[in-house]
Amino acid sequence: MDDANADTSSKPDHDAPGIRADWIWADGDFIGWDDATIHVMSHVAHYGSSVFEGVRAYETPQGPAYFRLREHLERLIASARIHRMELGWSLEELTEASCELVRRNALSECYLRPLVFRGVGAMGLDPTACPVHVFLMAWGWGAYLGDQAARLGIDAAVSSWQRPAPNTHPTMAKAGGNYINASLMKMEAKANGFDEAIALSVDGTVSEGSGQNLFVVHGDVVHTPAIDGSFLQGITRDSILTLARDLGYDVREGRIPREALYVADEVFFAGTATEVVPVRSIDRVAVGTGEPGPVTCVIRDHFATLLRGRSDDTRGWLTYVD
Repeated sequence: MDDANADTSSKPDHDAPGIRADWIWADGDFIGWDDATIHVMSHVAHYGSSVFEGVRAYETPQGPAYFRLREHLERLIASARIHRMELGWSLEELTEASCELVRRNALSECYLRPLVFRGVGAMGLDPTACPVHVFLMAWGWGAYLGDQAARLGIDAAVSSWQRPAPNTHPTMAKAGGNYINASLMKMEAKANGFDEAIALSVDGTVSEGSGQNLFVVHGDVVHTPAIDGSFLQGITRDSILTLARDLGYDVREGRIPREALYVADEVFFAGTATEVVPVRSIDRVAVGTGEPGPVTCVIRDHFATLLRGRSDDTRGWLTYVD
């Protein structure tokens, strides 16, 4: 076969744009990026049997620091417990490995992806014979929704796909299989010319975005959906609720009907990858003035200041790498 026409589709894409580092932590060892592979017969490849986390580290005056690393790793351990995966690594060991990964890769800022998955064992829905592996990956990752999203806002649409009903599968666990639903939402939104999707719960009330929690502002009241078993209990969500109360806003958790989105003064997303991003329109209906609102901007700016160590970390949310 002529080299110019050779089929390269089977080659792993280790150099996807923006995703690259030198070292990955794999089951206790640091290995090269290109060596971090799994077998095609791994249980996770067939049944989505994984749990994971997403954590950001930011450049601060005291060096790189993870935001709420402990809480993310505690949730990873809880997710694994829900799905009956034995990690074999303590919270302290995972914390140190996460920090060492930043040091080895010489990263001033990064996105950390802890991943727990089932490898090669028995085929079938019973995964208990499959070994559990733990990988930690870190790389430099910019703004999830684009460089201008936090400043200018984004356009969203209510998805035709709904979040699953409670007791369908455990949404308290951040499991890989859960995100097939979110992926359908995201692809649909992008295909229809929107930046992001908004999901409804099985009862038709507002649930979350495709991969982030959602907040609705009326006056000086900040609303967010109450925990109902249809979405992940976001750590950034908890951070925003805490910060909004500190700033003096009236914060309420409860059921939010879809139509409340169209008459809101402000709407914004919040998540680890997303950070805080205003929503300027929903289903091509302008939110408020169609520009980022004052409450969103205050919360966004205070949050950014905290992430980068420019305000007092009174709650110990930052874990300094060095």
